[in-house]
Amino acid sequence: PGAARYLVPALVAGAVAVGLGAYGNVHDPEGTAFNLAGFSSTSAVKSWLATVAVAFALLQLVSALMLYGRLPGPGWSGVLHRWSGRIAFLVAVPVAVHCLYALGYQTYEPRVLWHSLLGCFFFGAFSAKMLLLRAERLPGWLLPVVGGLVFSALTVVWLTSALWFFRTFGVTT
Repeated sequence: PGAARYLVPALVAGAVAVGLGAYGNVHDPEGTAFNLAGFSSTSAVKSWLATVAVAFALLQLVSALMLYGRLPGPGWSGVLHRWSGRIAFLVAVPVAVHCLYALGYQTYEPRVLWHSLLGCFFFGAFSAKMLLLRAERLPGWLLPVVGGLVFSALTVVWLTSALWFFRTFGVTT
């Protein structure tokens, strides 16, 4: 049972990341997956949803620092941490659906390659983190490291997509 605490989440993370990448690679991109009224394009929708996800991920980071005593915080920091994470994930899902369904796994330039790789890695690492939360007697450093990987991956995914979009096309809706 000791090694399974680490092996199962790692295997699930790998399976999720590789599965998403394989799907995106073999799926013929449709060009669009969804659009919301009030937005000029699906790329604008995706960029704004990704920005919301990153904002909630920043709230996750701050609340995690409160939970680990690195920042002062209220007694409800744990609730803030859980709910900001849930919202960040729920907002990131339609972005991933759009990326995989409409665009697929692409590698035609370094920015797009990193975006594809880290997008898949993000969902794999997130899966591992969720499984590790239920494991008992983990080293105290493990969840912050995995959470840091999830946060870092999402940040780079945002930098290579939403920030790129806003810088290239302007901050539009």
